[in-house]
Amino acid sequence: MRDEDGAPVRAVVALGANLGDREATLRAAIGDLAGVAGVSILAASVPIASVAVTLDGLDESKPEYLNGVALLETTLGAEALLDELNRIEDAHGRVREERWGDRTLDLDLIVHGDTVSDTERLILPHPRAAERTFVLEPWLEVDPEATLAGARVADLLAALRSSEARR
Repeated sequence: MRDEDGAPVRAVVALGANLGDREATLRAAIGDLAGVAGVSILAASVPIASVAVTLDGLDESKPEYLNGVALLETTLGAEALLDELNRIEDAHGRVREERWGDRTLDLDLIVHGDTVSDTERLILPHPRAAERTFVLEPWLEVDPEATLAGARVADLLAALRSSEARR
């Protein structure tokens, strides 16, 4: 999908891994993304560590995640980009047995230009991105002026940190 003037759209992809050589996997995934026709990497964040999130909430007994964000320009539509993300996950040994289970690589499409989608396969903007420090913090690193659903990512991160501090 392109903007009306034919320019590529910006997309944000969140990366995470908690199995294997996490740092090498994230680096390789960025390289794989850069090799996709119609995708250019504008920036990639420094990885940050986070506690595993499961269906039951935070789980410190699980292996710790490394998370990051890649800022892209792409001429691919949202679903075509999602296909490429899934292909890259599979190439890195991603197994989909348990929802929100441990994984060698997780690539989530957070935003794709102004695309709004609510299908069984793809919800955009990502429905939980505003609740995840491990998405907002690296995103803010690579794009200090970023917005998510009309809100500044910096403001979302500040509110999230404030909420976490009160717990």
